[in-house]
Amino acid sequence: MAMKMKKSIFAALAAAALLTACVDLDLSPKSQGSSENWYSTAQELQFSLNALYTPNMWYTEAWRAWTTDRWTDDWNQRTQTYDWLGGTISTTWSEGANTWSNYYKGIARANTVIQSIAKQKDVLGEEIATQYTGEAKFFRASFYTYLITLFGDVPYYTEYMTLEEAYNIGRIDRNYILEQIYKDFDDAAKALPISYSGAQRVTKGAALAMKARAALFMNDWNTCAKACKDCMDLGVYSLHPDYRELFLSKTKESPEYIFVLPASTELKVFSYNNNNNDADKAGIKSFLPRNNGGTSVAQPTWHLFFAYTCTDGKNVEDSPLYDAANPFKNRDPRLSELTAPFDEEFMDYIYNPRPSATTTLQVSTGKQVKNNDTKVVSKDCSYNGLVIKKFIDEEWTDDLKTDTPMRIIRYGDVLLMYAESKMEMNQIDDSVFEALNSIRARAYKCGVGETGKYPAITETNQTALRRIIRNERRCELAWEGRRWFDIIRWRIAEEVLGNNAPIYGLPGNSQVAENEKSGYWIFPKDFRPHMRASSSIDMSDMQNYPKYFTENQHCSFVPRQYLFPIPENERVVCRKLTQNPGY
Repeated sequence: MAMKMKKSIFAALAAAALLTACVDLDLSPKSQGSSENWYSTAQELQFSLNALYTPNMWYTEAWRAWTTDRWTDDWNQRTQTYDWLGGTISTTWSEGANTWSNYYKGIARANTVIQSIAKQKDVLGEEIATQYTGEAKFFRASFYTYLITLFGDVPYYTEYMTLEEAYNIGRIDRNYILEQIYKDFDDAAKALPISYSGAQRVTKGAALAMKARAALFMNDWNTCAKACKDCMDLGVYSLHPDYRELFLSKTKESPEYIFVLPASTELKVFSYNNNNNDADKAGIKSFLPRNNGGTSVAQPTWHLFFAYTCTDGKNVEDSPLYDAANPFKNRDPRLSELTAPFDEEFMDYIYNPRPSATTTLQVSTGKQVKNNDTKVVSKDCSYNGLVIKKFIDEEWTDDLKTDTPMRIIRYGDVLLMYAESKMEMNQIDDSVFEALNSIRARAYKCGVGETGKYPAITETNQTALRRIIRNERRCELAWEGRRWFDIIRWRIAEEVLGNNAPIYGLPGNSQVAENEKSGYWIFPKDFRPHMRASSSIDMSDMQNYPKYFTENQHCSFVPRQYLFPIPENERVVCRKLTQNPGY
């Protein structure tokens, strides 16, 4: 059984959220509790652990909707370029400072819990002491994983420090920290149950899956493959039968969920940082079509659109099945789950961004209504004709709140990590194809053995298979917070985000109308984007068709940003903290 949260933990989460105000490195006695202020009962320990499930503790993954996806070639947001994309982050970058602060706050809490348990073991009992220690080590290892991935060498500590010790702390080699992370995950996996009865907390499977992610971030293929295999061999996880349903708000529990953060509007534990204020409501509206009262501010890019293969398994540039007049036709079914297909129902309206479609059908009433999702009617609708469909359902529209779980890691990701690790070690065997094709088959709603119903992966050449697996990750995990981390660890950010790389949108209304008359309103008839060896999409040939696009924004990634800068305010306090190169 996957990790699920019941109301017994929700109430504590709601209260714990009040204790998560930002602090700096969290090394001072106030943030950790002095030796006279240890947690002394099982209830106090559980309450402190519950606070580690709140979204802001998982800052890079969950503090707002699609945090890191905004920094990738999967995201389009009108004319806005985020500072990381623009290559302009500095040592005073607030996002970096908040990331550092929140992860160290979680580490401080986890350390205090572990030390408290050691002092109170006789009172707590062996079973509770073992479980809670394992749980705290899971969180500590997870938070250090993100710190060494984002910042490189960082301060590492597992015990209470005096203020003077905190002032003099320096950076530790991240390879050393990685070994401690592995040890914490191993200890957690030994201590935690496979599943729970009643309120659900982190499990053995979660520890193994997150260990695999830590190894993946560091390109430690052997460790990643083994951790994935150990997780797979537990026999408690499986792919959710319906890809679309997996991401809807109603799907609170699934055999595919390994670790999720819960949400409850009733108890004011919100997902996507929706704290019932105007700014957060505007943020939720950014992802809704304008016919549903949204603003369509953010949408998938054309680069991501063209990453999805045709139903013969070939890329758009190679497949005879691709039809530029109907670009959703004969495509991987997951494309139509990522973004709403033209002329099909989505959120009670027929989605049709064509310039001629000044009205559209409202399905529930059977009436034609003004179509706010075409630029002829509403100039601020989707800039590239696409809207996000994955995750979005009617629950988002009534009060702009959603109980959508924040999925930190799921079984599909474990299968993909396993396949990539085995491929990188050139251990391409049947287990690799079983992992990959089970994901492909789920997308086509058939069994993995029904190879006549989906394009099964059979490639054995390592270089060719690498490109397939990387693209499979992009499509399967689109807008799930994985793309940015993949770009970073594959070291392809200069290729996809540098050199003033454009992100495309639709041209003006009169030109789109002219294009529509030709039968090819969104993409030119002869345009075929190229898939690079790295698996990224090269759209540069679009420049040959200037009547079909406008460049909404440009990316200017600089190599120093493979690592975040150490926050300047931390270096003022902690005198021995050095800075990453280039800042």
